[in-house]
Amino acid sequence: MIEDLFARNRVWATERKAEKPDYFERLSKLQQPDYLWIGCSDSRVPANVITGLEPGEVFVHRNVANLIHPADLNMLSVVEYAVHQLGVRHIIVCGHYGCGGIRAAVNEERYGLIDHWLQPVREAAEQAFECRGCNAWTDSELDRLCEASVAAQVKRLARTPTLQAAWQAGNNVAIHGWVYGLKDGLLADLGCTVTGLLGNVTDKSTPNG
Repeated sequence: MIEDLFARNRVWATERKAEKPDYFERLSKLQQPDYLWIGCSDSRVPANVITGLEPGEVFVHRNVANLIHPADLNMLSVVEYAVHQLGVRHIIVCGHYGCGGIRAAVNEERYGLIDHWLQPVREAAEQAFECRGCNAWTDSELDRLCEASVAAQVKRLARTPTLQAAWQAGNNVAIHGWVYGLKDGLLADLGCTVTGLLGNVTDKSTPNG
């Protein structure tokens, strides 16, 4: 089964070179993305595929439920490198409907370490929705919670020293909150873009519970 991956890789590489003989030579020299994508680890949401971008055109960080943790050195290192070294112009925090992490955060089961990781989702639920018992969430309400969580992560990222310093230095990088629909393959802008120091927030979405 593992060998199948190598076989598919060879087919893919051969097809790319047949289309463009210099494809890999050009790609090896290309690492100037305009976009940093912070998305969910879900295998159904590959950033460059759903945005129609080529490898090298988007810098990617993924974790369960696309969360921003102030102590997550992995994520913070990616953001700092993207902003200060690669010079990305847009950071996209993208959630997706039907997210298992969102559902796990508010049901009554316990999963171990990931329960701690999902705490920001529960915080978003407490802030944006009326109190409700575990497992009382409909699919529609979970989708609204997904949207609320993305908006909250945009604000969390905007408060990090990396972004605050970038804006203080005149960097015009923007943070966007998007959501992806597994059932239709479409991206939607949630209207919670942050374009500068805190206070300069475009927030068109007010999730209701």
